[in-house]
Amino acid sequence: MAAFSKSIPHSCYEIGHTWNTSCSKSTLQVTVGALQESLKIYAPLYIIAAILRRRKLDYYIHKLLPEILQSTSFLTANGGLYIMFFCILRKLLGKFYIWSAGFGAALPASYCFLLVYRRGLLTIYMANLATESIFRMAVTRGLITPVKHGEVLLFCFTAALYMFFFRCKDGLKGFTFSALKFIVGKEEIPTHSVAEHRNPSSTSSYVTEHQVLEDRTKETKKSLIALTRQLIDRICKRGPRHRCCKHYEDNCISYCVKGFIRMFSVGYLIQCCLRIPSAFRHLFTKPSRLLSALYNKENFQLGAFLGSFVSIYKGTSCFLRWVRNLDDELHALIAGFLAGMSMMFYKSTTISMYLASKLVETLYFKGIEAGKCPYIANADTIIYAISTAVCFQAAVMEVHNLRPSYWKFLLRLTKGRFALMNRRALDVFGTHASRDFKGFIPRLDPRYTLVKPELELEFNS
Repeated sequence: MAAFSKSIPHSCYEIGHTWNTSCSKSTLQVTVGALQESLKIYAPLYIIAAILRRRKLDYYIHKLLPEILQSTSFLTANGGLYIMFFCILRKLLGKFYIWSAGFGAALPASYCFLLVYRRGLLTIYMANLATESIFRMAVTRGLITPVKHGEVLLFCFTAALYMFFFRCKDGLKGFTFSALKFIVGKEEIPTHSVAEHRNPSSTSSYVTEHQVLEDRTKETKKSLIALTRQLIDRICKRGPRHRCCKHYEDNCISYCVKGFIRMFSVGYLIQCCLRIPSAFRHLFTKPSRLLSALYNKENFQLGAFLGSFVSIYKGTSCFLRWVRNLDDELHALIAGFLAGMSMMFYKSTTISMYLASKLVETLYFKGIEAGKCPYIANADTIIYAISTAVCFQAAVMEVHNLRPSYWKFLLRLTKGRFALMNRRALDVFGTHASRDFKGFIPRLDPRYTLVKPELELEFNS
């Protein structure tokens, strides 16, 4: 168990910036390193985003560089201010407590800079990350027993509520609504009238509709999409469609199969796009890595996850229309929950936690609109500061309870200096801080140390 009452008299050099005896020089080194890495992260990101959004020349001349510098300065200051407050807090307190090296230093650092640059999406991400870290800490201490496939169960409930709001009028807005509309299709939005989406040929006889589809197939038979559609039609054949279903060109079976194929392809391509750039670096030395990037198991897992989510949701919705003979928003609760089981193909605590966090945010804002929840000024700033402090506390005292991807990010941002902390001295607090560092002991200049090695052994005993 963590010892909250204990303290150690080490200097900030002995615990934090073990690579340099000077506080100011260490802060400058961390800041410069964070600046370099931030530019490497944000410059390609903004350029690619501008190309995909087809920005005009005026954007590249007047707005691109300021946006890159703004995001870069945000990330850089987070790293530089942390080490600065780390040293300031040690000088004010005269010693280190379990909370001061991580939470205490990160809280004012993140809060101060976020007053200037607001980052709403980042707040949700950090809150999700902090919640996951707290959960892992509780599991490590035996306070919580994890549920088997808990991330899948959480995703089921989250998906059920998301899909219910999606099908309600004004239930979701903005990016979330657009994303779900892209995934499951506009046919599942009940606010769309039949007249808006009814194909004129659907009121004619079967022969007329069949002739129209044949003509379309002949016109585009040389395209891959047309060949795929022709194959699907042969497999599914023309079957029944309930009068409440708005997928007028397809029967219910074909509707579900096409939805699976479309989103399976999207998931597969997403994973390929993430893996291929790194494989190109080794194109000439290890050509086989390109093939492994294309045929990686995770590519198919993400495809199966997205494809099965859509097909299960659409299939359940159609089934409930047939059974109840009506189209009801409540169907989305059942269909969304069952579709959530698709995460068995691609288990991800990150996705489940992030979507659950966004759902809580959505419910909170709905509560504000309904007058049921109070509006808290600067709530995003406070949440971000506390969440970042929790994550830094885990990064200092118990890295094993921090999400590995975020730990790698911190190492990259600080050019590996975060791993150079004297965590062996922090073991006195009972969090097993040095567990993942294989007995690493920094080389300290004895002229600038307050605690001699033989005394440090007494602290840890």
